[in-house]
Amino acid sequence: MTTTIWSSERITAVHLLRSGRTPAQVAAHLGRSLAWVYRCRQRFAQAGWPGLQERSRAPHQQPRRLSKAVRQAIRQARSELEAQALQDHQLRYIGATAVQARLREYRLLPLPSTASIERVLAAAGMSQPRCQRAPEVVYPHLQPTQPHTLCQVDIVPHYLTGGQAVACFNAIDVVSRYPFGVASLTKRAQDAVQFLIQVWQALGVPRYTQLDNEACFSGGFTHAGVLGQVVRVGLLVGTELVFSPLRHPASNGTVERFHQEYNSHVWQDTTLADVAAVNQQAAWFFGAYRQSRHHSALQGQTPAEAHQTSPVHRLPAAFQLPTGKLPLRAGRVHFLRRVSSAHTVSLLNQTWAVPTAQVDQGVWATLELMPQGATLRIYDAAPDAPRRTCLAEHAFPVREAIQPHGATSRPPAAPRPLLGWLGDLIWALVWRRAAA
Repeated sequence: MTTTIWSSERITAVHLLRSGRTPAQVAAHLGRSLAWVYRCRQRFAQAGWPGLQERSRAPHQQPRRLSKAVRQAIRQARSELEAQALQDHQLRYIGATAVQARLREYRLLPLPSTASIERVLAAAGMSQPRCQRAPEVVYPHLQPTQPHTLCQVDIVPHYLTGGQAVACFNAIDVVSRYPFGVASLTKRAQDAVQFLIQVWQALGVPRYTQLDNEACFSGGFTHAGVLGQVVRVGLLVGTELVFSPLRHPASNGTVERFHQEYNSHVWQDTTLADVAAVNQQAAWFFGAYRQSRHHSALQGQTPAEAHQTSPVHRLPAAFQLPTGKLPLRAGRVHFLRRVSSAHTVSLLNQTWAVPTAQVDQGVWATLELMPQGATLRIYDAAPDAPRRTCLAEHAFPVREAIQPHGATSRPPAAPRPLLGWLGDLIWALVWRRAAA
């Protein structure tokens, strides 16, 4: 109880100081000493609001420095491992974990941590230089300026109090910053489909919905040319799915950054025993976030206000998927990929040649499905770029009929550059003919 009262008094003291009162006035108002008020002010200046919390009075101990004998043993173990690695039919492990294992053979107790071993080796000049990272691949990306153009979707993992894993599905409109999310105990394809339906009901159906390459989204990594449930439901409702590059979370950067806010407000310093508790805590956070004015990019608007600045096409609340296997509908699916040293890209568990592209070039691949057939085209830029070049074109084998657009879908409609408008006009004409 004392901790709560003292913390509250410190907060009140800071409020009074920031309002313009002098330290003496604050001390008299709270019945505290002037020195106590000065300490509050100093703690707030150094650490902000967290600095006003009651601090532990336990003695702060420095970690024990490794003895000279232990440091010598670490260097000896590394030296032995390096010599052994040069011999035939011997393992070549010389890292901190291997050194720790060798120290265990020496019966050295207590064993130093791998971090301590790495520090000793670095100080002795026995560390190997880290491999240089490969050059960063620059991928094409959309540049939306209006809400309902691009929604990014991703999953962040967490664990309940008892240790059970939870898949937290989150989505956010890149322009309006309007978020939505649901936690689930599983992340199967049907879980992903149900979440996306809820997203398109809450946020609206955007022109593009960007996902990563989780199996629940992509359809798995086994069957060549697989067009899974998520792809089919995206085609059904009329959004164009965009699959991010493999192992490149920066391409899904808006939702990745939102995960940090979500983690901080939903999971940090909170006991969550079940999924219902997670979703209850998240519901509060999503509601508050949508009404917050902290986004500098929104120029004083809340995400809820910004989200309404352009027409919204939402799935109806009563929307239900048709029974049985979802058919393929006419539409487009996009993939961001890196060109390999063999001048190929891999998508949908198949390899496609891009002979005119540069090695390690990031490209934009579009699979266009029409009742007449399917075509894969690979470009050097995103669809909304003012100029783009088609680097390769391939017929895509589809073993089932492709149906025209259904009533739940709609042709794309978003501001585009001149060449983008021409593409949209052609697409709209084709869509109308297919739907007739």
